[in-house]
Amino acid sequence: MARRFIDLSITLENEVITDPPFMRPKITYQTHGETVAELGHFFPGVTQEQTPDGAGFAAAEWVTLTTHNGTHLDAPWHFHPTMDGGKRAITIDEVPLEWCFQRGVKLDFRHFPNGYVVTAEDVAAELARIGHDLQRLDIVLVNTAAGGAVGNPNFVNIGCGMGYEATMYLTERGVRVTGTDAWSWDAPFAYTAEKVKETGDTSLIWEGHKAGRDIGYCHLEKLHNLEALPPHGFTVSCFPHKIKGASAGWTRAVAILED
Repeated sequence: MARRFIDLSITLENEVITDPPFMRPKITYQTHGETVAELGHFFPGVTQEQTPDGAGFAAAEWVTLTTHNGTHLDAPWHFHPTMDGGKRAITIDEVPLEWCFQRGVKLDFRHFPNGYVVTAEDVAAELARIGHDLQRLDIVLVNTAAGGAVGNPNFVNIGCGMGYEATMYLTERGVRVTGTDAWSWDAPFAYTAEKVKETGDTSLIWEGHKAGRDIGYCHLEKLHNLEALPPHGFTVSCFPHKIKGASAGWTRAVAILED
């Protein structure tokens, strides 16, 4: 049986826009010849010309970013100080590893307009359409219109989002990791802000995220290439970087298919 890997992660880079201006990552590249000063720390007096092949020391990169840049896994601590009805919310270094390597399910919501808030009924209908019964710890990935918009200057405002009831529909059935190819699990803020202004209802802010107050869960954001996945029949690997007390951790999310 052949094993096939599908990369579900975006590339972290300076030029492609995947975040609003105030939180975009910055990568500074150093060539082999530009790290000769560092070489001197370990081998005093050795010059670039004396290094093997005269190439210098080592290529390296300096990266400035937040834990929410790139494809990452949000911990319950990101959403709210508590989870599961009052317990302290766990941080990314406390997320059970078993949550991060499980059977995957893809919900195709690319047809929903930007800003649409997905309901529990929408989730149930899509699961019925693809013929899948949710099992405990299934990793549920949501394919939105944002999947085809990486690099678009308006990326953060593209795609639908998951509402409170839709999120609870999943977590009440044992799902503990979800994911989206959009900038946020919730609908884009620009659309939510309009609704809050019209109604005065601030409970609409991050309603999908805030479902973690009731049942703790994690979600992946800024996934990519979900269009290449079947509705089910694959495994998702999304182990996060282990950052002490952090609200999120970067991950190289991958889908594994057994053909």
